[in-house]
Amino acid sequence: MKKISALILCLLLCFGYLPSAYAKTEILRVYNWQDYINEGKDDDGTKISDSVIELWEKDYQKRTGKKVKVQYDTFETNETMLNTLRTGKTAYDLVCPSDYVIQKMIAASKNDGEENISVEKFDVSKMKNYRENVSPYIRELFEKNGWTDYAVGYMWGTVGFLYNPENIPLEDVSTWDFFWDTRYKNRMTCKDVSRDAYVVGSLYVHKEELSKCVEQYKNGEISAEELRKTVHAAANDVADENIEKVGTALSQMKENIYGFEVDSGKTDIVSGKIDANLAWSGDAVYAMDLAEEEDNKELAFVIPKEGSTIWFDGWVMPKGANVELAQDFVDFLCRPEIAVMNMDYIGYTSAIAGDEVFELVRENYEDENGKYEYDLSYFFEGTLSEDKYSKDGKAVIRTNTIGRQLTTQYPSMDEVARCGIMEDFGDKNQAVLEMWSQVKSNNITVFSYVMMAVLFVLLVLMVTRSIKRRIKKRKRMRR
Repeated sequence: MKKISALILCLLLCFGYLPSAYAKTEILRVYNWQDYINEGKDDDGTKISDSVIELWEKDYQKRTGKKVKVQYDTFETNETMLNTLRTGKTAYDLVCPSDYVIQKMIAASKNDGEENISVEKFDVSKMKNYRENVSPYIRELFEKNGWTDYAVGYMWGTVGFLYNPENIPLEDVSTWDFFWDTRYKNRMTCKDVSRDAYVVGSLYVHKEELSKCVEQYKNGEISAEELRKTVHAAANDVADENIEKVGTALSQMKENIYGFEVDSGKTDIVSGKIDANLAWSGDAVYAMDLAEEEDNKELAFVIPKEGSTIWFDGWVMPKGANVELAQDFVDFLCRPEIAVMNMDYIGYTSAIAGDEVFELVRENYEDENGKYEYDLSYFFEGTLSEDKYSKDGKAVIRTNTIGRQLTTQYPSMDEVARCGIMEDFGDKNQAVLEMWSQVKSNNITVFSYVMMAVLFVLLVLMVTRSIKRRIKKRKRMRR
């Protein structure tokens, strides 16, 4: 009897452990940009440490006792991501779109729009790391635009000119007029992205109005918020008349630039193929670092004086997402030490502040003898320990260089004031795309005309010779 009881007890103990031994592994499905998270690899692709994803999987199991695995896919464009979601064939718990797409997805959620691109709400009360460490600037930006409930900031930056100061003076490249300056013909490239190109053209069309507002801001006649709203409105002006003006301006610009590109500009400027490139700030920092390492060359970055745009990428949860897992993963990314890992790996600027991020900035850019005190309080204030501040209570970095990596990653408050946010063009999207298509399709160079003329002459000669041969043949037949 005792043996039977012991056997039963043994079996109960064994089966009692089965659920934990064979516990179901939860899956988190993430859809992100390529090369946009620390993968734990060196420049050659060799594994050197745990990736951020692996660190979260281990951390989650340690905290909860549950196993989790990330199914991680990547995309190259916002449009690719949207099309994937629209098919409904693949479901994700987290995706990382850019500003205007986030707006589109939020609008779909609020207005009973496309079901496949609508999103769930975040419960920020359950995201301690995000609440404590997100930059006050990013928090305010999201609150003003009504995105707080639906999106969490990941990376951000500005759009401006990356340029070689040895060949182009600052005063020439610090205005959108630069793209139309014939003195620099074929020495610059523009983004082959309809939205970014449209904003460039629209800001150029509105340059007189914007220049006047910038002067009023400098003179204290209008506030930073009033200036930002003016730039924002100009960048997103999709009235029919403005679309037509932008199309004309971009067609003229196209004749003056070396060409359009999406990703090659940052390496073309390092190699010397071009001297200036319309760049996202993260790519500009990458190019500056690369130029220093390979050619000991110093590149610079400037936001045009008339104004530009701020871009950001953020996390959203598509409808039907595993909200608990998704929020936990995003909150893990909001730990300052994890934000530092991602910034170090991908070169872009995190929306997260905090001690560790400020220390990274100091480590990379601080110069004790620097002649400039660069104030970053607008981004870090409220997220730092007291001993991380300068004596006057501000987050200040001493530097000798303005216009390079530090100020590219963290623009000044004056620069931020003249930057709007790119909006979803809504029902004007198609009109903008058609205008852009017309601009691109009309891309016939002088060389192309010459080649067409040569081909035409050759064709005429061939036809003429063919006719002469037929006449001779007929004459021979008559004989």
